[in-house]
Amino acid sequence: MEISEKSKNICTRSEVLRPVVRKNDNELLVSSSKQNQSSTIKTNRISVGAMFFMHGLCFASWASRIPSIQQNLNLSSAQLGGLLFILPTGFFLSLPVAGWLVSKAGSKKIVIISGVCYSVALACIGWSDNIFELILCLFSFGFFGNLLNISINTQAINVEALSKKTLMASFHGMWSVAGFAGAAIGSGMIGLGVTPFLHFILINIFFLLVIGFSSSSLVSKDHGVNEKRPIFSLPDKSILSLGIIAFCSMMVEGAMFDWSGIYFLDVVKVEKELTGIGYTTFMIAMAGMRFIADRLSNRFGLKRMLQLSGIVTAGGLSMAVSFPMLLTSLLGFFMIGIGVSSVVPLVYSEVGKSKTLSPGVALSAVSSLGFMGLLVGPPAIGFIAQSTSLRISFLTITLMSLAVFVLASFLKRDQANRSI
Repeated sequence: MEISEKSKNICTRSEVLRPVVRKNDNELLVSSSKQNQSSTIKTNRISVGAMFFMHGLCFASWASRIPSIQQNLNLSSAQLGGLLFILPTGFFLSLPVAGWLVSKAGSKKIVIISGVCYSVALACIGWSDNIFELILCLFSFGFFGNLLNISINTQAINVEALSKKTLMASFHGMWSVAGFAGAAIGSGMIGLGVTPFLHFILINIFFLLVIGFSSSSLVSKDHGVNEKRPIFSLPDKSILSLGIIAFCSMMVEGAMFDWSGIYFLDVVKVEKELTGIGYTTFMIAMAGMRFIADRLSNRFGLKRMLQLSGIVTAGGLSMAVSFPMLLTSLLGFFMIGIGVSSVVPLVYSEVGKSKTLSPGVALSAVSSLGFMGLLVGPPAIGFIAQSTSLRISFLTITLMSLAVFVLASFLKRDQANRSI
């Protein structure tokens, strides 16, 4: 009888303890699953960031050796100017194709294919020994460069969806940092007397190695792939509004890229060796701000960030124009860099959440409008400067910054505050 009672007690205790053990096991499994998911997302983020860096490094490597290529092929200024239009032509013509390819084949495959082709095209630019070969290579460089651009931004949208927070600006920050690295490497190669071909081959090999190590960690399934979204469709009102915001911001960026040196030389009246100081200040501010813009966006929302960007950019332009002295102009250009830094990344992040278009197609639509701003900005500055003055032309693009503020104010409240 006593043995029977003891057996019952043991059984009762084991039944009480069994669920506890199961509960603890379940908690361990859930915890382990979360850790594995977090680790996977971190690996995805590193791999996508590496591809952004390599995209920027390739482009900066080409830009750093333009004078060398001009000298090697004995190109006149007019010939070089014409050739420089070939690259954006390839970029622009790939825009309608890029969205379709990404939607059809998936961004991971397009990242790998376009990354290989982009880096090979860079090497071929250095190998070209006549104008016709250079034209073909520059067109390919622009074409595959945009395919990579759309596909890696789609990958960035995937990582944002998995991590449930905005990360796009930091990815674009990696591109900006690569610009500094590419310029520094280019200067070093020129100093060592390395030919553009050897220089570009080294970058090509490095890029292929990065693709080899990163390809398995890219996101395999694009965000929203199971949702019924048309591959071909006209952009809706919200996407069009965001595209116009990108157009206005990139018009200012284009002006900074092409006219900042001339502005400091002709208006601020700096010495020739300081010609690039304004552009450098602008780029440092833009790159640095991109690494904190995501945190600010997650806290304050898209609408407030875009409004703030427009106001800061307009303030910087006004300061540089109103007080054309070295320190005030540098402060103005620093503000411009901060202002424009997060506009395009945040716009890209938002259009990737479109319920009417696939991410690749939506990005292509907005990228098309933004790219037109980049092309229109510099010539517009030149025409206005010819009719009035360079200071007045810089003042007119302040209207583009104010347009960013105004257009952002009309964004819907759910767009403004939503955080994926």
